[in-house]
Amino acid sequence: MKALVYHSPGKRSWDDVPRPALQSASDAIVRVDAVTICGTDLHILKGDVPAVDPGRILGHEAVGTVEEVGAGVLGIKRGDRVLVSCISACGRCRYCRTGGYGQCLGGGGWVLGHRIDGTQAEYVRVPFADTSTHLLAPGVSDEAALMLADILPTSYEVGVLNGQVSPGDTVVVVGAGPIGLAAIMTAQLFSPGHIVAVDLAEPRLQAAKQFGADITVSATDDPEAVVAEVTGGLGADVVVEAVGVPESFELCARLVRPGGRLANIGVHGKPATLHLEDLWIRDITITTGLVDTRSTPTLLRMLTTGQLDATRFITHRFPLGEVEAAYDVFSRPQETGALKVVLARG
Repeated sequence: MKALVYHSPGKRSWDDVPRPALQSASDAIVRVDAVTICGTDLHILKGDVPAVDPGRILGHEAVGTVEEVGAGVLGIKRGDRVLVSCISACGRCRYCRTGGYGQCLGGGGWVLGHRIDGTQAEYVRVPFADTSTHLLAPGVSDEAALMLADILPTSYEVGVLNGQVSPGDTVVVVGAGPIGLAAIMTAQLFSPGHIVAVDLAEPRLQAAKQFGADITVSATDDPEAVVAEVTGGLGADVVVEAVGVPESFELCARLVRPGGRLANIGVHGKPATLHLEDLWIRDITITTGLVDTRSTPTLLRMLTTGQLDATRFITHRFPLGEVEAAYDVFSRPQETGALKVVLARG
């Protein structure tokens, strides 16, 4: 089969590799019907995630058809159409028993495209298949479901829920890429008073308006002054960091009000300065997190009932074999306007 293989920072290729086989009774083999690229994949290619070994197949988001299941798999069968979650869950460890699947101690967590071969391939082995896949209703499209593999639960859980967005809040989202836009979309479920989007790229600020931000500001145009004006000088109730660079995190810390919440979603490859000399007296709550995907069933129900239009994130479509071209487009969003790219089996 073909798969997108990571070789070293900056080096990847669409290679012939062995088709995966069952390794455990809890495994499933899934034929990949649709897959996407995540900003985290770009971080891997930059060398920001050193745990990824050369030779690893990348990708942790997919929709596909079950080809084979292990003897211990009871919830899905050959021929079922499933969402493959970005997080795998053993379902038995201390964290899984309390919904903290991202911290799974039993061999799960974020493993696909990280510690085991991932989804940017024609077939993928999914460990703990009963607790790491979701059956899809006939009316849910592959493309819509694919957006629930990572970006929507990540933004909802790590940004909106960790940030405790409440009615009337002023919410600032720093970074209007796919994760930031998903935070803007799901923050609206809690009726905030204002959503302010901050980004460097004008096309992404325009996208933020379409996704529900009522105020947009370039990161070069003094967002601190804009937020101060909106909040009467207090600062934002909730600030969501959705970039993953030191400058954006430090900006978020300046934008949040005393007693406010800073929810970091971005994947950081370098240290950021935490100015405790300023923050200690302001009662700031800072949260970080890897998504647990415990919200995926809820989001799927909202997708089914039409409360979420997940396909709005998709800007480019490619055949699966054109993954190199898709990476090129996705990695140059300021030029291409790319939000999410979908690669589909022909």
